[in-house]
Amino acid sequence: MLLVVLGAGGYAAWYVASPLDAKLPAEVEIPPGAGFRAAVGQLERAGVKVRPYHFEALARVLRRERDVKAGNYLLLAPLTPMDLLDKLTRGDVTQAEVRLIEGWTFSQFRTVLDSSPDLRHDTAGLEDAAILARIHATETHPEGLFFPDTYLFAKGSSDVNVLRRAYRAMQRHLQTEWDARTPNVPYRTPYEALIMASIIEKETGRAAERDQIGGVLVNRLRIGMRLQVDPTVIYGLGTTFDGNLKKIHLLEDGPYNTYTRAGLPPTPIAMPGLPSLRSAVRPGKTDALYYVSRGDGTSQFSRSIQEHNRAVTKYQLRGGR
Repeated sequence: MLLVVLGAGGYAAWYVASPLDAKLPAEVEIPPGAGFRAAVGQLERAGVKVRPYHFEALARVLRRERDVKAGNYLLLAPLTPMDLLDKLTRGDVTQAEVRLIEGWTFSQFRTVLDSSPDLRHDTAGLEDAAILARIHATETHPEGLFFPDTYLFAKGSSDVNVLRRAYRAMQRHLQTEWDARTPNVPYRTPYEALIMASIIEKETGRAAERDQIGGVLVNRLRIGMRLQVDPTVIYGLGTTFDGNLKKIHLLEDGPYNTYTRAGLPPTPIAMPGLPSLRSAVRPGKTDALYYVSRGDGTSQFSRSIQEHNRAVTKYQLRGGR
């Protein structure tokens, strides 16, 4: 059925009163600041065929084209254009959230997604490679590919949607930081910078030292010195690690053992946040090649092995005395 809606100035907007053609369930994300046409574009991409010209005319006649609310919408049942317009302008979203923490591994992220009662668990039982295929990722290993943030979603949304959003967010942030990198940083690709960012994330005990730690690790990489960082070894041990890193672990060769192998490990070891991405591509300027924990969350930085050995003796062997 066609319905004529008369608006101010004698304009008329025609729209189909029968339910819209849509692939259900449809998940639609309207980002903050999006105008009406951008919101319509999001609906179309989600498989909701709104007939953009008619839908915009309806909104203009009702003077509601500026009232669309940002948020995540889940469409479970067929809607008429008027129903859909009402939903978008009321901000009729039923939102829940999951939080991805800086320094988490992909395994930890999956555990949180799997335990959420508000998500539809479409990745349950899937291998990591299958999940990457679902979100159209080009990489073959999932570690480090998802940006740490709080993700809001409509209850009943697919966990694939959350994963896809976190993946795209990391791609955006990584490319932005890569484009603003310091000249001559020792990485061939943005992915190598992501690997370093993940190491910085795990190595930083105090945020104020992040850039300096980044500077030390980049200095080592530049001169071919082994990175010698414990978190890469721990990551390589996987589920066999019991919380006690032993000397034998540092001596056992493996792709993630930066004590036995020069250069970066093959993949990130965690999900780095934005500050660590920035420290990787714009590291602090320092002559230091070493650092050791003082035991209070801060580090003692040294330029030579002699200085470093004295710091180790003071802070590790004598407890700071």
